[in-house]
Amino acid sequence: MASKQTTGPGHDRIDQDNTAPGPLEMDGLPMPRRIWAICAISFGTALFVVDGAIANVALPTIARDLSVSNGAVTSVVTVYQLVMVMVLLPFATIGDRIGHRRLYQIGQVIFFLASTAALLIDSFWHLIAVRVLQSFGAGIALSVSAAMLRTIYPAKSLGSGLGINSVIVATAYAVAPTLGGFIVENLDWRWVFVAAAPLALISLAIGRFLPEPEPRYGRVDTISGLWSALTALLLIGGLTLATHDTIVPGLAAIVAGILSAFLLTRRENGKERPILPVDLMRRPVIGLSVLAAVCAFVASAMLIVALPFRFEQGMGYAPDEVGLLIAPFPLTMLVVAPAAGWLSDRISPSVMGVVGMGIAIAGVLCLTFMPDHLGAAGIAWRLSLCALGFGLFLAPNSRLMIGSAPKDRAAAAGGMLSTARLFGQSTGAAVVGLVLAIGLGLGATPFAIALAFCVLAMACSAYRYKATGATLRRTPQHADIVR
Repeated sequence: MASKQTTGPGHDRIDQDNTAPGPLEMDGLPMPRRIWAICAISFGTALFVVDGAIANVALPTIARDLSVSNGAVTSVVTVYQLVMVMVLLPFATIGDRIGHRRLYQIGQVIFFLASTAALLIDSFWHLIAVRVLQSFGAGIALSVSAAMLRTIYPAKSLGSGLGINSVIVATAYAVAPTLGGFIVENLDWRWVFVAAAPLALISLAIGRFLPEPEPRYGRVDTISGLWSALTALLLIGGLTLATHDTIVPGLAAIVAGILSAFLLTRRENGKERPILPVDLMRRPVIGLSVLAAVCAFVASAMLIVALPFRFEQGMGYAPDEVGLLIAPFPLTMLVVAPAAGWLSDRISPSVMGVVGMGIAIAGVLCLTFMPDHLGAAGIAWRLSLCALGFGLFLAPNSRLMIGSAPKDRAAAAGGMLSTARLFGQSTGAAVVGLVLAIGLGLGATPFAIALAFCVLAMACSAYRYKATGATLRRTPQHADIVR
């Protein structure tokens, strides 16, 4: 499909189709169906965020109860995120074939069924098996969720829509550690992995309001799909292996993963609809946004995974207190995210990215030099400062990534967004596990590494500003923002 690109000084570029948009593309879903669709996808988003984040507070307790090391128990997080990364890009393509809504709901059903087995967990490997099944269902659903957001909202409100989605994510992150701490302190920790399941039933019940399935018939490249999954397995699995005192095999897997990624990229070059969307990542506005997103999510994940160990084992707080201590981070995101999404329809995301990461760097520096006797207030403002920076960065960066892709490649762009988030989060969790395994996880080391990734994210935003510019203008067809 032909597209036009706005270039030149002073513009972050968002590509638009030359063909006239249909009513659904131009105006989103009609009201009040749009409200119900937003609710359906919000419950689904909250479901996966809660289930992915709630385990962090429980990790020290799980390690003691199942007699595994601190480094090994982080696999509960990394395996969950690893499987999701493995399935996102292949199933984004499958979603184009069978319809986004249908695939989204299939993923939710798989997740719910897997959650019912969580109460029967009797060993560490049984727990890992449950997490694999849960993450498989979650990854299937998330592979098409961002593409549906682009259909639900009008083009001119995409940034605000992503801001609302960020509010849901931030709220879920705010609830998850507090809920997880309460469960660990008062109930069997196994309930942590069941807590989010009712949200799946609610989302499925109102899922008929989501955009209608629009399948496109064609061949699915099974080889590239399996290859991309294997590449993610080698890269993140290698880091996970290194946390189990198997550093040499882990490093070998990482090297093999890098080689596999290089060869897969060569295979996908020139394809019209590649599984690995190299055609989109060649565009500076998208490629730099993906790289910036990965770096930012690595940094934020390292903070969230490392802090429970620092608070509980390094500073002497109880598990239920740890959940409350972490809460300022998602609560601040809850306030900042909608404002950042709204602003991203009006202000250059590149400028917001540089400013946001600058604030995040200041916050991470404060955490790096945090004393062990620090009280709750001192912890809270440091975490809020970090969250302010990440909040100003993430929604505008996501808006560029999704809005810059042609509409017929929305699922691929959404898959990239989810892959960037989960690849960054799983890599961050794996790095924390590795640092814990070598005995440096309770000090400043995790925060210093997170700081380096924040600097990289800021550099990507600054270079994107130079490459694509920053001035705004509206297109007459879509009333969308071209930066």
